[in-house]
Amino acid sequence: MSEIVRLSISSIRNIKTADLEPSPSANLLWGKNGSGKTSVLESIHLLSTGRSFRSSKVDPLISHDENEAVIFAKLADGHQIGLSKSRRQQHKLKLQGENQKKWENVARELPVQVLDSSAFLLLEGGPKPRRKFLDWGVFHVEPAFLSNWRKSRKCIANRNLLLRQKHIDYAQLAAWDMELSQAGIAVDLARSSYFDQFLPLFNEVYQALNGSLAGKLTLSYERGWDKGKELAAVLSENQQIDAKYGATQNGPHRADISVNIGKNKAVEILSRGQQKILVSAMKIAQGDLLSRALNRHCIYLVDDLPAELDNENRAAVFNQLLRLGGQLFITCVELDAMEKCLINAPQMTKFHVEHGTIKA
Repeated sequence: MSEIVRLSISSIRNIKTADLEPSPSANLLWGKNGSGKTSVLESIHLLSTGRSFRSSKVDPLISHDENEAVIFAKLADGHQIGLSKSRRQQHKLKLQGENQKKWENVARELPVQVLDSSAFLLLEGGPKPRRKFLDWGVFHVEPAFLSNWRKSRKCIANRNLLLRQKHIDYAQLAAWDMELSQAGIAVDLARSSYFDQFLPLFNEVYQALNGSLAGKLTLSYERGWDKGKELAAVLSENQQIDAKYGATQNGPHRADISVNIGKNKAVEILSRGQQKILVSAMKIAQGDLLSRALNRHCIYLVDDLPAELDNENRAAVFNQLLRLGGQLFITCVELDAMEKCLINAPQMTKFHVEHGTIKA
C-alpha cells in the first residue's frame, strides 16, 4: 500500500534531522520561503526515484557540512525503504532490508507524482517531458514495458554509434533496424493502449476542474514515426538522412503528446492559471488510472498549490486530489491561503517548517 506512516530525513539541504508521522490523507507543510518545506517533498521523491525533481546533481541535496544524507520510510503495509546518498560513495538503497541495484521495485512500491512549477514543462517544453510523463504511467500499469523500453534505447544508442562512423556498416545497421523495429513497436503499443485509457479520465477531471476550454482542447498521442508506415520501412528509407545527422530521426524516442486548442498549441492560448488547471488535470488523471489499474494509490507531492490559482480553482484541484483517496503532501507559504480550501479535508495534519525544523 503506497502510504507513508513514518518518514525520517537526515542531512537533506537545511534539514538536519526530521521524523514525521504523516496523515494518510492530507499533509500541509507551511512556512517561509527557504525554510525546508520543499526539501521534505524532495526527500520523498528522491527515495522513490533516486533523483530530485529540483536538481540533477547529488551534492546540493546533502547538507553542506555533511557527507551523507539518509531517508527512511515505513509504509502502511509494513514495508520499509531506506536510502543513503553520499558525496563520494555509491548510494545504498534497501527495500525490506534487501539491497536494490536499481529503483524499479522501489518506484513500483512508492509511486509519486509532483505538481510544482516544473509541471508547466508539459506544455512549455519540448517532447521529452511529455514523453517522460507518458512513460511514467505506462511503466506502472504495463509490466513488460520497461524491458522493451530499455531494448529500444539500447538499439538507438548502437544505431547512432554506427551512423556517426565515417564508413557506415550498412549490414550492421540493418540488423539494428530490425531489433529497433521490434522493440519500438512493443513500446508504441503499450503507450497507445495506456493513452486510450488515460484520455477519457483526463477529460472527466478537466471538466470537473471547470476547464474553460474543455470542448475545444484536444490531446493526441504521436508515436514518433509516420502512422501509415511500418517502423522497419521508415528506418530503412531514412538511413541516408540519419547518416547525415548522425542520429536516428524516427522511432519511439520521438514520441510526443500534442496538446492543442484548434490548430494552435494550448500553451499559446491559455493563461498561466489555465495552464496550471490543465497540467493538474493531466497529473490527477494519471494517478486515477494507476489506482484503477493496480488498486493502489499514488502519492502526490504538491509544491505551492496556491501559486497561479485563485481560491475557487485551488479548492477544485485540492478536492480532485482528495477524491483519489491517496496521500498528499502540500506546501505553502501562507497558511490562510490554503485553509480556505481545506475545510473538509479528512485527517489533515499540519507541519510548520522553520529553518529546517519541522513541528506538527
